[in-house]
Amino acid sequence: MAARKTSTPRPSITGVQPEAAITGGELYIHGAGLGASVEMERPVVMIGDVPAHPMIGSDSFLVVKVPDGASAGDLVVGEGDGASQVWGCDIGITIAENLHPVANPAVDSFGNIYTTFSGSRGQKVQVAVYRIDLNFNLRPFLNDMMNATSIAVGPDGLIYISSRFDGTVYQVTPSGSMSVFVEGMGVATGICFDEQGNLYVGDRSGTIFKVEPNRQIYVYATLEPSISAYHLAWGPDQNLYVTGPTTSSFDSVYRVTANGDVETFYRGLGRPQGMAFDIDGNLYVAASWSGRKGVMKITPNKEVSHFLSGPGIVGLAFLPSRAMIVATTNAIHRVDVGVRGYQTTF
Repeated sequence: MAARKTSTPRPSITGVQPEAAITGGELYIHGAGLGASVEMERPVVMIGDVPAHPMIGSDSFLVVKVPDGASAGDLVVGEGDGASQVWGCDIGITIAENLHPVANPAVDSFGNIYTTFSGSRGQKVQVAVYRIDLNFNLRPFLNDMMNATSIAVGPDGLIYISSRFDGTVYQVTPSGSMSVFVEGMGVATGICFDEQGNLYVGDRSGTIFKVEPNRQIYVYATLEPSISAYHLAWGPDQNLYVTGPTTSSFDSVYRVTANGDVETFYRGLGRPQGMAFDIDGNLYVAASWSGRKGVMKITPNKEVSHFLSGPGIVGLAFLPSRAMIVATTNAIHRVDVGVRGYQTTF
């Protein structure tokens, strides 16, 4: 009597975390039957039509790295008739390369993106700030600046840029005409505006300055010095949020209240950097957490989750189209996450 043939059950995906990533990010796949088949030495994972080779694998768990060339599409484990169901993932596309951002990109009211080639301290670069238009064309925006660091769009529609080299915040017209807005800001790094048009400037040696529209300057808060930069974001709760990476792997996001009191909003991130809010008050932070790198989402109730995976992320911003712009140490990526970002209303 002939033996009955037994078929290998198809892989089944029960979850993928996080569901957004850029090239080099790690996706954590949970399910059943995910291990290699008899015919294959290792599981086959496809993101769209690009193979993603597993780094860690078992029958119920896989870790894969997003390969070059992958874009927003479908994740499948297995192949042919033995493939799993399709799992949708938000995979970013690279829209600009050969850059050097060190903080959040900025987005103006038209959807143009501004980012930097900051360079090492004291380095004179050919182009300090670039503008990426709505068709993702990268064009030089500003040449004559040393160590362009943080960028914000002001209530007047002008572009404000800090320089950690000379402690100055510059005011730049959309045509690229530059003037000094305020100087003497120490090692000026992160900047942002509140809804009254006040500018906040982070001097990474330990001071947050508040600059009123008439250019009166106040010391708003003092913090522990940072080894690299302060990153600032104005929250929908009308408080200032600050990160400042130290040598610790257990850093904090600080909240500075209207009277300048500094509170620890959340503690437990590794090297937290750029931040942005959505309209529901969730905070997105470029950081590492529980051994995972990328963008972490912190709810108003301080619940943390891994929102987007990727290496070397220093900042982020939201587009009007509900996409997230992610800045790494050398590139800008666009990820269609479907999140409406919070915009300060002047």
